[in-house]
Amino acid sequence: MTSSVFKQIVKKIKEYDEIVIARHIGPDPDAIASTIALRDMIKFNFPNKKVYAVGSGVSRFKYFGVLDKIDEKDLNSALLIICDVPKFDRVDSASKENYKYTIKIDHHPCDEIVCDLELVDETSSSTCQLITELAYNTKFKMNKDIAEKLFMGIVSDSDRFLLSYTTPKTLLLSSKLLNDYKFELMPLYNNLYERPISERKFESYIINNMTITSNGFGYIKITDDVINEFKVDAGTASNMVNDLNFIKELKVWAFSSYDEKLDLYKINIRSRGIVINEIASHFNGGGHKFASGARIKTEEEVNELFKCLDEACKEEE
Repeated sequence: MTSSVFKQIVKKIKEYDEIVIARHIGPDPDAIASTIALRDMIKFNFPNKKVYAVGSGVSRFKYFGVLDKIDEKDLNSALLIICDVPKFDRVDSASKENYKYTIKIDHHPCDEIVCDLELVDETSSSTCQLITELAYNTKFKMNKDIAEKLFMGIVSDSDRFLLSYTTPKTLLLSSKLLNDYKFELMPLYNNLYERPISERKFESYIINNMTITSNGFGYIKITDDVINEFKVDAGTASNMVNDLNFIKELKVWAFSSYDEKLDLYKINIRSRGIVINEIASHFNGGGHKFASGARIKTEEEVNELFKCLDEACKEEE
């Protein structure tokens, strides 16, 4: 990746007075942090610009800040920046046709160009890492609050620097944020990892009720009744898939939950080394090699996906 891409992004930001920043539906900390941090960074450097971070709010991520509500019909020749999302079919609260120019900043693999200008690096730990690079490779300035958001996004998506996407650059940029802005780590980690006892009980339920095949594939189908019993929300249930890493008997594991509003099954898949995004791509899904998801219409398709994942585990024996 050359510095010219960073400079082109800044050039386009300078050109537009109205800028909207969006991310994927069902956001994680990296998605929320990248959109809000980029919004705040642009406003910090260009106070007179109208900059909005849009998307459905998530109560458990409220520590990142407030999202904006806009009517796209009121925009006039605006710039759209999408963060942490490969394609427009998963963008929350923004439609490409309503904008004069589009930019993508992302670290997910994608086989097509979807925006006018793209900053995509599949080797990056997170979109927050890319935005940190953007700042340090240009004259963009930030403050302590912005730096904290970027750091939390990096930490969360790299699973506290445990995942293979953690590179020397990841550690160097994280260290630079910490050194330059002198923020306290403990409050940030409390925001990211503090959980109510109900969620810990739910995690125990998942471990106790997960089916693990002889090939090393683990899966569980989470129903609304179970979610209501443990007083957790569907998003929390889905994100718990990240908590099952380093279980010796698991090579690949998946959670399935049904979304009544969208009338589909949401599948979250993780792996300790088997490539899963290629399998997910056959079931209206995709993502990273070892962290993917899918959205499926029928339970039969869910079962077929699980069968394919189990076969992949068997082939690795």
